Order: sequence, then C-alpha cells, then structure tokens
Amino acid sequence: MNATAEKKILPVALIIDDEISIRRLLRYALEGQDYRVVEAATGTVGLTEAATRRPDVIILDLGLPDGDGIRVLRRLREWSKVPVLILSVREEPDDKVAALDAGADDYVTKPFDQVELLARLRAIQRRAQSEAADPVVVVGDLEVDVPGHVARVRGTEVKLSPIEFALVRVLAQHAGQIVTHRVILREVWGPQAEPQFQYLRVHFTHVRRKLTDAGLTQASIINEPGIGYRLVTT
Repeated sequence: MNATAEKKILPVALIIDDEISIRRLLRYALEGQDYRVVEAATGTVGLTEAATRRPDVIILDLGLPDGDGIRVLRRLREWSKVPVLILSVREEPDDKVAALDAGADDYVTKPFDQVELLARLRAIQRRAQSEAADPVVVVGDLEVDVPGHVARVRGTEVKLSPIEFALVRVLAQHAGQIVTHRVILREVWGPQAEPQFQYLRVHFTHVRRKLTDAGLTQASIINEPGIGYRLVTT
C-alpha cells in the first residue's frame, strides 16, 4: 500500500458507564473488532461526547453518578438517532420497557457475554444503516458521502474537519432550503449549544473558503441574516 492510500475509517463506539472495569472490558472487546472507542463516566460528559464525536453506536449504563441513564437517553433522542444499546444490572421488565420506550435499540444485562453483546451491536448498526436515507448526497458539483464522512468537489476530496463536514452534511441534506441557526447547532453540537450562534459564523467562514478553493462558487452557501444558512442547488 502506498503512502497516498486512504486510511480505513473505523466506526466509533461511545461507552457511557461510571465503572472503569466495565469500560476497560468493553474497550478491549470493541478495539478487537476494529472500533475506535470513546469513554465517558457521567451522563453529562457522555452527551457532550455524543455531540462532538458523532459515534456510530453508544453503550449506555442506566445507573450513572449524575442521574439516570433514561434521562440521558431521552435528551440524546431529542437530536440524534444513533443506535443505543443499554448495558445495565437492572433486570426488571419495567426497566427494559422504559428504556426501549425512551428510544433504546437493545438492552443487555450485566454480567454479559462479550460475543453476544458484539453481535447485538452489529445488529442495531445494520438496522440503522438500512434505515438511513441518502447515504451520498449530490448537490451540483458537491458530493457529500455521509457514511464515509467525506465531501468532494468534482471528485476531489475537500479536507474538512469533523465539525466542518457536519455543517456541510446538514446543509446538503436540506439543499435549497433555509436551515435555521437553532437546527444547525442542535444537529452538529447538540441541544446544549443552541444559544451559541457565534459558532456558526466562524466555522462557515472556513467552510466557504475550503469549498471555494476546491472549485465551488462562494455563493454556494448563503447566509440568511438572522435566520440561518442555505446551500444553493444551482
């Protein structure tokens, strides 16, 4: 393989669990299956990591030091459809029903079998991928490969940061429509960032420059003052 070959993009798994021994065990199992692993010991940190890292799957404990995992799951479901597997010592049917009703994709009790857990993770990821619409979005000369996290202009990859790619993805998925500041912030950073409109101005300045350098016209991303942004379709 030559030096210019593309690196393999590994799926990201976020573990939200306050037990360090469980996180270590899960990290070992997941990295053995070619996942990149992100850890969080509290629900608050977990929500922040979910918003910034955009994991492909989340393993969530219900008994967290800063609150119940159901609350974390409900907040997550306000803005994300990422597959979530609950991993908990709670075995009562009521707990399982509450988690599934709150938006969990599966439920495994502790102690757990690693092989079964990994199989369940693969299953909920497959379901999520089959339900995903427009995996590659094409808007004029711009192509946005959503699962690959890559944007291209006339076939040439544009070097975007994860945040910049997320901004382009949101606009491309709503091409021709005005996407409000609040929706963009919620989609990219999570609900806690909704008041931070100043984030957008700075990041879109960089995005426009990179897309323009790649060959798109500067008018491709239009700022609608006081409302949001729009990706033109012509």
